[in-house]
Amino acid sequence: MLNSIKRPLLFCLTAAFLSIGLSPMAFASLAKFPDATSGKLFQVSGSNTVGASLMKSLLVNYLEAKGASKVRVVPLSTENEYRVEGLVKGLPVFVEVAAHGSSTGFKALLGSSTDIAMSSRPIKGKEVDGLAGFGNMRSFDAEHVIAIDGLAVVVHRNNPVQQLNLDQLAAIFSGQISNWREVGGDNRVISLYARDDKSGTWDTFKSLVLRKKVKLSSDARRFESNDELSDLVSGDVGGIGFVGLASVRSSRALLVSDVGTQALVPEKVSVATEDYPLSRRLFLYTPPQQSMPFIREFIGFIQTDEGQQQVQETGFVSQVLITTPVPEVRRGPREYLELTQGAQRLSVNFRFDQGSARLDNKAQQDIQRLVAYMSREENQGKRLTLIGFGDAKQTQARAMVLSKLRAVAVKSALRKVGISTAPVAGFGAYLPVAANSGSGKVKNRRVEVWVN
Repeated sequence: MLNSIKRPLLFCLTAAFLSIGLSPMAFASLAKFPDATSGKLFQVSGSNTVGASLMKSLLVNYLEAKGASKVRVVPLSTENEYRVEGLVKGLPVFVEVAAHGSSTGFKALLGSSTDIAMSSRPIKGKEVDGLAGFGNMRSFDAEHVIAIDGLAVVVHRNNPVQQLNLDQLAAIFSGQISNWREVGGDNRVISLYARDDKSGTWDTFKSLVLRKKVKLSSDARRFESNDELSDLVSGDVGGIGFVGLASVRSSRALLVSDVGTQALVPEKVSVATEDYPLSRRLFLYTPPQQSMPFIREFIGFIQTDEGQQQVQETGFVSQVLITTPVPEVRRGPREYLELTQGAQRLSVNFRFDQGSARLDNKAQQDIQRLVAYMSREENQGKRLTLIGFGDAKQTQARAMVLSKLRAVAVKSALRKVGISTAPVAGFGAYLPVAANSGSGKVKNRRVEVWVN
């Protein structure tokens, strides 16, 4: 059985997390602004996916939690730029946001014109190299996962097509398939809608769907705004596009599958675990040695239950751990079904740095969230089971061993924070969430968490 977290240890851990601005626990309010606080607190630049609505909500909530009054969002003269402002003892405080695409955030960091870069994709190698003067931009202190998003492929609600696989999507968006009847739909010309080439949404789609095999058709219309794109698709019976999960709006999201995987719709559970083929993480990046207290506090605030509630309310997927319903029809090897019988799955998969057995930055943060989850009174005495999976190797035996070692790595990390688990298991390349070929196979290297 699971040993409960020792209270003195939990107290020490919580204090430590608070000291670095990464509390796993919710807190009702922040320390109030000092009376003399005024002026610009910091600048945020980058992803439109993050900046369009989510950053507004987070900043409004943060300023209000800090005691600012009359907090409001003020559009600036340039489209997709705004200021979130309030009053502290009658003096104005504000944060400015420019949301023109993920790449613009990293360029602004390099040019010292922003303090925080918003991104809807991981930082690229050339951006890491360009910002090397700030330190390691892939480190835990620099890379902050703030939400999970599902890249939704959207069509008109009257389109009879219900699901597509990644190869079909690549053929459609490259123009190789130009009529809906070729994928089981009506005899209707396909109209393509795509994000602009500055957006992280486009980078993610290009990486996960086009995959350097094909290029986007020149007939595709390009947009800076997710919402505008989705609204136009919802009025075009032949239309298809891709947007962030929060921007599905009046259009309809298709089920999507990869080779050998189950077709999934971008919904809370499949996106939270990152099993959905087009799931992605939303990031903030800061120089790792960044010392501005308001920035450290703001990023820590986002990771709390209160901050993640804003993520949820804005239409993205919160990282707060919950148990997920187990479907009536379950898939997997007999031993896997027996091991998880009567248990509930937690809404997280632990993943690792590429080519490494080291937990990635999100997984390190999720360890802290699991501390918070297991400390709740209703979870005292519950049992955790860790189940590892991987991509295909030369032999299934090797894949099984490596998948079990991944579960052992998570078990060791949890033991360090006072949580013991049931014996771990590994099931190799069973139940893939991505094709076991190409760069996407790294998503199969994961550890599920079950509780009963």
